[in-house]
Amino acid sequence: MLEITIPGDEFFDKETQTFSYGEETVLALEHSLAAISKWEQIWEKPFIVLDPKTPEEQLSYMQCMLTTPDVAPEVLYKLTKENIEEINEYINAKMTATWFRDRPKKNSTETITAELVYYWMFTLNIPLECEHWHLQKLFTTIKIFDAKNAPEEKRSFSEMAAERRALNEKRLAEAEKARAAALGGQQ
Repeated sequence: MLEITIPGDEFFDKETQTFSYGEETVLALEHSLAAISKWEQIWEKPFIVLDPKTPEEQLSYMQCMLTTPDVAPEVLYKLTKENIEEINEYINAKMTATWFRDRPKKNSTETITAELVYYWMFTLNIPLECEHWHLQKLFTTIKIFDAKNAPEEKRSFSEMAAERRALNEKRLAEAEKARAAALGGQQ
């Protein structure tokens, strides 16, 4: 979860010739499957695509990310450039220590929507409360479940033959070494 602070409004009192400031607003946001599901329900199109979002769609997603109750929509118009950068850094953060060796993957043309991710979760018995995890953490968990549940990859005949050849050469070298040691001790 990300908490950001939006500065209060600045007011100038002409009578006293002083500035005063309104209260800051603290917002809690989460980049999660739940937020994406809300956004897709509003816009009726997939969120996880390479196409850039319009400013209106971006603002709408920030509103879907809110976990702070009863925030007036106009509060989001007060976001500073720094606030928006912080939100984008949070959205793009890895949020996990797990890493994977890159293996060649089949290119999938499947469009990923919130419902598809929910399907993956339910198929893998990942609890529903994980829909509030940071999206990258959830995707990493799904990838781990998928990798751990995948059947062991079959090796080609040439790979198995090369492995046997290397093992036989190692055993032969050890046997030669043992034989030489035995002959050296008999002299």
